[in-house]
Amino acid sequence: MVELTRLNGVKFTCNADIIEFVEETPDTVVTLTTGHKIIVKESRQEVTNLVILYRQSLFGDIVRQIKES
Repeated sequence: MVELTRLNGVKFTCNADIIEFVEETPDTVVTLTTGHKIIVKESRQEVTNLVILYRQSLFGDIVRQIKES
């Protein structure tokens, strides 16, 4: 899950696994696999970085264990 901010300043948590794509038009639009579109304050790159950090937190220990084996 990643925390994002709507244009009105309200923070919400989004399931990173259902983000289909992120575009800047110039506002950042997050499109979900459900078809919903959400406009957020974060840039496209910030959303990408948040998703990467989230996935690293999930899989980091597993990758380390595999490397140590």
